[in-house]
Amino acid sequence: NQVSSIFDETTGEIVFQVPIRGFHFEKALMEEHFNENYMESEEFPNATLQGSIAGELSKNIESNEVKVNGVITIHGVEVERIFSGEMTYEDGSWFIHSEFSVNAEDFGIKIPSLVRKQIAENIVITVNATLNPRQ
Repeated sequence: NQVSSIFDETTGEIVFQVPIRGFHFEKALMEEHFNENYMESEEFPNATLQGSIAGELSKNIESNEVKVNGVITIHGVEVERIFSGEMTYEDGSWFIHSEFSVNAEDFGIKIPSLVRKQIAENIVITVNATLNPRQ
């Protein structure tokens, strides 16, 4: 819920930045372990996704199916990916929806065998964002 984003309509470039400490959990101890033991959020305070939308966007159709060729950086590790999503334009703003998964191991995040069964190896990320023009 604490994402910063920039979208350049003319080039199709898009960037998202998420503060790792912005993830909150039901139990404070879970949040502490997440930040200190797994994500090392003091050393790696943000996750980013930077890429370009492939193809043209239309403000005149109900929904644009989009592909973003980009790099996601988590825990200091960069991974190239293609992300799928949907973008719609309404009342001067772009709305984005995407869902994808990331594998903790791909980003060098070590999960001890003692708790491995309690923590998902593939984490599903859902993006619902409203991109408003700068005033």
